[in-house]
Amino acid sequence: MKSSGGGAVFNLAAALLVLVMLGPVIAMLAAVPPAGVVHAFAQPAAQDALRVSLVASCIAVAAASVLGVPAGYSLAHTPRAVRSLALSLLALPLAFPPVASGIMLLQTVGSRTMLGSALAARGIVFVDSLWGVALAEFFVAGSFVAITAAAAFGSLDAAYEESARTLGASPARVFARVALPLAAPNVVAGMVLAWMRAIGEYGATSIVAYHPTALPVQLYVALSAQGVGAALALSYGFVVLAAIVVAAQWALRRRVV
Repeated sequence: MKSSGGGAVFNLAAALLVLVMLGPVIAMLAAVPPAGVVHAFAQPAAQDALRVSLVASCIAVAAASVLGVPAGYSLAHTPRAVRSLALSLLALPLAFPPVASGIMLLQTVGSRTMLGSALAARGIVFVDSLWGVALAEFFVAGSFVAITAAAAFGSLDAAYEESARTLGASPARVFARVALPLAAPNVVAGMVLAWMRAIGEYGATSIVAYHPTALPVQLYVALSAQGVGAALALSYGFVVLAAIVVAAQWALRRRVV
């Protein structure tokens, strides 16, 4: 007869993890009345910040997907040593403190840098602009798409792609008609993860583009000026956005599967 002791330990670990991760969220939801949330997001500053965050995060994830999905497919078909090195380099921005990421970006596209000056002469300005918010979010979150895509494509049965090639399909057609549809659920999961990381980015965004004010920056402004209550009400918005996206992703995965 098999012992159930190990299962009990695993279940306890899972329960504790859920409690630690969701406990603060539940406490916040219980502390903020719906009327307070409505009042907070009725303010023009909060609405502007929400709009900036939604637009910038979508731009960041769109750019990360256009580059990251093909890059992940390429990495999945490269030798293991090369793939490991490339994925390690892609993961570097994920390990940087967000403020450090912002400083690095300033040193790259700031108005006093060679690249920043050249771009500004052509009307492209990142510092204190919507494009700066999107760039900061792309830098801190874009790697999620490529890393997840590489894992998704790498886990596919190679027989499907080999069969398509045998039938004369070009590499682009194999990618678009065979590999991408099969890997789509996991690729989308990486895009969702990148989006949630991007829309919640504060450190790099506040350094590169404090204005226009994104929602995380507005949350800090509310905390400094009005206290914890106002900041909690804005934090509620992040929970709602995350819940909507996770629910949509879950529904999509069920349809695909």
